[in-house]
This record gives sequence, C-alpha cells and structure tokens, in this order.
Amino acid sequence: MEFVICKVEETENGLATFTLERNNVIIVFKNVPALVCKNCGDFYLTTKTTNMLLEKASKTIKKGVEIEVINLKPAA
Repeated sequence: MEFVICKVEETENGLATFTLERNNVIIVFKNVPALVCKNCGDFYLTTKTTNMLLEKASKTIKKGVEIEVINLKPAA
C-alpha cells in the first residue's frame, strides 16, 4: 500500500493515537493497532480496527460526555 503523504510503501505493525470528533464529542484513542509508515509515521487502520473504534465511539457518545480518552493498551 502506498502512503498518500510520502509515497513510500514500507509499513510496519505499530500503535497510533487516533482522534475522532462526532456530535460535539471528542474521543482520543491511544495505542491503536495500525499499519505505520516507516518513513513519515502516517498510519492506516484496518477495517476491523475501524469498526471497533466506531463501536466504542457510539458507546461514548451515548454516555453524554464531551471528551474522553480511551487507552486500548491493557494496564500492566
């Protein structure tokens, strides 16, 4: 897969921070599994990961909060 920013095709499995804003709610997802570009650090999410984040976002919006940070990495 060629990255839009730098046009490099080398990726590696890694973690990213992804921010979503919907219905005046800001959700920050930390430690999201992603395909990360070795050159520019840009990342892509798989369909499975995207669907999981959207499900978590829907639950967060229903709680009525304005901002939430969700760390996907289990605590040590």
